[in-house]
Order: sequence, then C-alpha cells, then structure tokens
Amino acid sequence: MEAESKVIHIMGLGFSLNIIISVLATCIIVFLFCFIATRKLAVRPTSKSQLAIEYLVDFIRNMISSSLHWKVGQQFHLLGFTLFLFVWVANMLGLVFILNIDGYSYWKSPTASPIVTLGLALMVILLTHYFGIKENGFKEYFMNSYVRPVAPLMPIKILEEFTNTLTLALRLYGNIYAGEILLGLIASLANSYGLLTWVVGIPLQMVWQGFSIFIGSIQAFVFTTLTMVYLAHKIEAE
Repeated sequence: MEAESKVIHIMGLGFSLNIIISVLATCIIVFLFCFIATRKLAVRPTSKSQLAIEYLVDFIRNMISSSLHWKVGQQFHLLGFTLFLFVWVANMLGLVFILNIDGYSYWKSPTASPIVTLGLALMVILLTHYFGIKENGFKEYFMNSYVRPVAPLMPIKILEEFTNTLTLALRLYGNIYAGEILLGLIASLANSYGLLTWVVGIPLQMVWQGFSIFIGSIQAFVFTTLTMVYLAHKIEAE
C-alpha cells in the first residue's frame, strides 16, 4: 500500500511535505554538483568532476543542435542543461530509498508526482510562447504558430498546446511512478517469507533498479529534447 504524503497548510493552501523535501533535495544536489565540478576549472581538465560536466555540456549542446540552429539555440544552452540535470536527479531520488513514517511518505522521486511534472511541463510550454514572441514579435509568432502553413489548421494547433502539456507531463510521471510502485512491490515480495524470498527478491530488486536508472535517464533526455523541439516550433519559420 502506498503511503500518503503529509500535507501542511499555509494561509489556507495545502503543500505536500514529501514534494517540498524532495524538490529541495534535488535543487541542492544539482547545485552542489555544479559547484564542485566547476570550483577548480583547468584548461586541460584532470578532475573527473570537470570531465563529467564538460561531457554533459557537450551532450546538451548536441541535443539542442538537433532541433535548432546553434546560432539561435545557444541561448537555451543553460536552460537545457539545468532542465536535464534537474529531471535526471529528480528521477533518481526514489531509487536510493523511500522514507515512510507512521503511514506518511517523506521521501520519493518528485517526478513521481503529477503535480511536479505538470508544473514542469506548464513552465516549458509558457517559455516556448515567451521566446516565440521575444524572437519574432507577436504578429509573426502568431502567424508562424497558428496560421501557417494553412489557416484551417488553427483549431488543431490550439488544441495541440494543451495535448503537448499533458503528454509532456504524463509521460514523465507515468514512467517514474510505475517504476517506484514496482520497486515497492518487489521489496514487499522480498520481505514476505524471510530468507526464502530474499534470495529471489534482492537480485530482482537490483536488476529493476538498474533498469529504472536507464528509464529515468531516457525520460530526462526525452523531456529536454521535446522542450527544444517545442521551442523550435515557436521560434523558427514554419
């Protein structure tokens, strides 16, 4: 049975303590990684942390270049880097451990919550509109986004804005949530009949955790790639 998240109320608004803790932990981990990796930069890097962050920067650059011309897309380099790293770390948090106390959950992947993934997706879609207007002006943005190549497609393109938000959020949420549920079921299996089920449950848990790392990495890649694709749709001419 999945534990509930404890809700705290501030000024009449409810906030999930689970989400607050896990999102803050994700932000702290991302900040510490970037701080440590760039603390002693060298022209010829010798530290593994600098090599890791340089590889990640090049990886994000290639990801952006596949959707946008680099002269236009380079301004989104930091956005793509931050988004990928945040989503990846958030996907991994629930694989380390899950903390349940007195029937309440205090620790799991924040991306296993639809609130977090919908918030991220909404932020991304709003940014695409903002940069579309900033780069092209409102008139050209509107024509490029909804009128071209043929005006009768406008209702479909408007509907697409809502479907893009939902699919971007639910794809990430569904994969991470399902992975954590299955990890919990495997853990319950391992503890059901003592040593007998440990023999089966522990190796199965290790295999599924490895697979979940792969899935979490793929989902971070897909989320960031689709962000750049949506930006390209709003910025570049149809």
